[in-house]
Amino acid sequence: MKLTIKDTYNKELPEDPILENTPRQVSGACYSYVTPKKTTNPELIHVSPDMLAEIGLTLEDSKTAIFTETFTGNSLLPNTKPYAMCYGGHQFGNWAGQLGDGRAINLAEVEYQSKHWALQLKGAGPTPYSRTADGLAVLRSSIREYLCSEAMHHLGVPTTRALSLSLTGDNVLRDILYNGNPAYEKGAVVCRVAPSFIRFGNFQIFAARQDIKNLKKLTDYTIRHFFSHLGAPSKAVYLQFFKEVMLRNLDMVIHWQRVGFVHGVMNTDNMSILGLTIDYGPYGWLEGYDAGWTPNTTDRQYKRYRFGNQADIVLWNLYQLANALYPLIEESQGLEAILEEYTDVYAQKYAAMMRSKLGLQTSNEKDIVLIHNLEENLQESETDMTIFFRNLSNFNSDKYNEGLQIVWDAFYNTDEITETIKQKWNSWFKNFAERVKQEKVAPKERKEKMNLVNPKYVLRNYMAQLAIEAAEKGDYLLIDALFKLLKNPYKEQIENKKWFAKRPDWARDKVGCSMLSCSS
Repeated sequence: MKLTIKDTYNKELPEDPILENTPRQVSGACYSYVTPKKTTNPELIHVSPDMLAEIGLTLEDSKTAIFTETFTGNSLLPNTKPYAMCYGGHQFGNWAGQLGDGRAINLAEVEYQSKHWALQLKGAGPTPYSRTADGLAVLRSSIREYLCSEAMHHLGVPTTRALSLSLTGDNVLRDILYNGNPAYEKGAVVCRVAPSFIRFGNFQIFAARQDIKNLKKLTDYTIRHFFSHLGAPSKAVYLQFFKEVMLRNLDMVIHWQRVGFVHGVMNTDNMSILGLTIDYGPYGWLEGYDAGWTPNTTDRQYKRYRFGNQADIVLWNLYQLANALYPLIEESQGLEAILEEYTDVYAQKYAAMMRSKLGLQTSNEKDIVLIHNLEENLQESETDMTIFFRNLSNFNSDKYNEGLQIVWDAFYNTDEITETIKQKWNSWFKNFAERVKQEKVAPKERKEKMNLVNPKYVLRNYMAQLAIEAAEKGDYLLIDALFKLLKNPYKEQIENKKWFAKRPDWARDKVGCSMLSCSS
């Protein structure tokens, strides 16, 4: 197993001089060196062939003992010094101070075919940023992260990736619902992969501590390695950098809304500077279309991170990043101008995205009303988002009175569809038919385009839970089956049509299938 190591973060940025691995405040440093915790009996459960190829390894490499030992933290890659990043963040709108990689350890950075990847183990033991936690991860949360990060990539959503999923052979104590009933679960480690794991919080911690020297070092490093097309760091380039971060994160949340993904914990320490979906904890997929739904038990009361609020939270988080970068720019006008662009740009891109979901290829001033009425109708009764939009591609504008019948399978309880609701839907389908006819696009072409943006298969929470329950009994076949299914989420896959179905009744209130905690 040979990787081309090219570390930069821990070579070019300031390190924590204290090597003792104890919970503490770390100042004046971007990271602390940490050695992953030895695992008792590591076992590789699954590996992503795509990510193996991306970093220059083969399936044969993944079958070796050294692969398993390396990607569970038992063996270090030659000439590498693993580390945990220091960062802060706002959690649920409140400044939390230092946070950092509490259960993530960066193994190394590698290069292959002109691509740069950081390899990070999640669940490999405590770090100086673990606070009172153990730095470990359990099988259920690791399966969810492993499957979802790769599924999101194949959906076309900007995301961190996953290389491998392994058992550690150790048991980990967790209180899944934070209700005072902890229990031991199987420990696991996921190897996450991304060009970089730098977050908004990496910049915030230095600004909060008025450590402008290291704030500049980190910002210049980030621009030099990941935004080099902007030119050499300067005040003007800092503004361009911020604008690009804004646009990338805006695009990311547009994709979330397109596929019905709810992140669940959009704290600033969970926001990637590269605009990638990062930290798959209590996420969820819309089953019934509900703008007010959040999958996070911690967010149950205020629903800060609900589906319909995700774009606004990205903007709020960008304001916090702007505050962190301000000391380098020393004037607010440019930052404010960029932030003021967000709402208009988002509205334009959201409308374009929704048009694509409806198969509309041109713009019409009445589209906004059509989209708004659709979103209202979707919430009149419990309506499965994925099934609705996928089946909508079969709509025939010459038979608009059959529109409701075409999407009928998307309704969870058809008894809820009153005459009043039927009238609203029939009215919408009539207007939709008129709009479709304006484009003069062949039905087959329209359907093909719609099916490229409306997935047939997403990782519904109940699907992940079934894989978790099987894996806890030593059966990993469903992990592999779902992994393969989700590699082609837009294809029909007739052999897998059982997964194109509404959430079953047994999963409605089951732990792991609806609301999840941050330990998930």
